[in-house]
Amino acid sequence: MQWFEQVIQVLLIGITNGAIICLVALGYTLVYGIIELINFAHGDVFMIGTMVSLTLLTWIPQMLGVRQAFQLPPLTIAALLVLCLVASTAACGLLNVVIERVAYRRLRNAPRLAPLISAIGVSFILVNVGLVWKGASQVNFPSLLPSVDILRDVFGINTLIQFRLKDLFVLVVAVPLMILLQTFVQRTRLGKAMRATAQDRQAASMMGIDINLTIALTFLLGGALAGSAGLIYGLYNNSAWFFQGFRSGLYAFTAAVMGGIGNLQGAFMGGMLIGIIAAVSDSVFDPKWTEAVVFGLLVLILIFRPRGLLGEETTERA
Repeated sequence: MQWFEQVIQVLLIGITNGAIICLVALGYTLVYGIIELINFAHGDVFMIGTMVSLTLLTWIPQMLGVRQAFQLPPLTIAALLVLCLVASTAACGLLNVVIERVAYRRLRNAPRLAPLISAIGVSFILVNVGLVWKGASQVNFPSLLPSVDILRDVFGINTLIQFRLKDLFVLVVAVPLMILLQTFVQRTRLGKAMRATAQDRQAASMMGIDINLTIALTFLLGGALAGSAGLIYGLYNNSAWFFQGFRSGLYAFTAAVMGGIGNLQGAFMGGMLIGIIAAVSDSVFDPKWTEAVVFGLLVLILIFRPRGLLGEETTERA
């Protein structure tokens, strides 16, 4: 039974980390599905979300007369977390819209290399913003979620499996956000406009769809998901770093490609798969080998499934 509990523990770690990767990967796949742009700045938008949350969690408690956020009453902490989630989501969503308007819109009809270089440039700008904002070293993110083992401390189950309040928080926030995104894209009028624009931008424009508004909405949603992931990442890992967007963004982009970039279900599958594979590699081999294992698997998948596990939802264009 001990080995079985260890397997369950590894799967829980993988699913929790995979949920964070999924939120960022969905932003990559949304933008690529609409305008076929690999938005390399997206991982750094995620980093900005962590920095926004960290700043609020530092300033607001001081305004309330305490030095650290964990000194506040539990209900106040809960309200503060909701405020940080809304603020980081809104800030990153608006930031992504501004990036699209300034750096990408004029390059839609340019050769593909031009918007790609522009995206890399925006990425460097955001990295340096994070560097100036919080410095070059990793900084501690306030630990606001109690160190409670739900299985042992709440249900009294004597097991080696640790399912902490942090893990539950990640799943409770991330999974509904992904479901809401899927519902929005499939069931709403704006979601249908996004899917029509992804299939054929020119035809959608002829049918009366505002292309600029639809693309801006896509960037807004992708940035909002990255902002929420930034808060979740900080609370889960209790750290923030100006360069965290590079590694997390690379994993998220890999997840989008592995699942089939442009496909929302594929991004979810790829994120969960990478989270589980990374957790297994950390447990069985060594964390030093994890990135090699993840990207080695990506290469194998692309050899046999060049369009990803679920393919890419595109139509032939005249």
